[in-house]
Amino acid sequence: MHSHFLIHKPYGYLSQFVNNGPKQGKKKLLGELYDFPEGTMAIGRLDEPSEGLLLLTTDGMMSEVVRGKKVEKEYFAQVDGLVDEEAIKSLQKGIEIGFHGKKYTTKPCTVSSIEDPNFPNRTQKIRDPKHGPTSWVSITLKEGKFRQVRKMTAAVGFPTLRLVRVRIGNYEMGDFNSGEVIPLEKIEV
Repeated sequence: MHSHFLIHKPYGYLSQFVNNGPKQGKKKLLGELYDFPEGTMAIGRLDEPSEGLLLLTTDGMMSEVVRGKKVEKEYFAQVDGLVDEEAIKSLQKGIEIGFHGKKYTTKPCTVSSIEDPNFPNRTQKIRDPKHGPTSWVSITLKEGKFRQVRKMTAAVGFPTLRLVRVRIGNYEMGDFNSGEVIPLEKIEV
């Protein structure tokens, strides 16, 4: 029988359980947040500075289903500057980004400007307001290339300062606290 979990990955954690990198002892790993069973893996990843929802499972087949092109993943991105309608339309249509040294055009997606979602402050400050305004966008994708959202917003001139995944399929973050882990009987996306 497989185990499944929903976690709100905090800022500064790697989406993995073992670190084979050069700074092994200095990185925070998901296993520090909960006593996960052996064989637990993250379904997709969030990079170290990203936060938000992450599904974990011991079922490799379920991992393939969730990472597939049918399950929506929604992100809220705080960007540098006041995002304009032209940038939003470009993101919606698909934008060319770099991926593994090659050019890649993202699939059409849902993008909108949103009000500040008032997330709790991160452990590391984003930046001082004296550096200019910021704004928030919601981006909903059915794909997930390496650092895709960050590359997309930068490509239209609005680099991402903070990135929070708020939804995977029908799982929403809601009032889920940073670092909180919820065991699931099964994953239904």
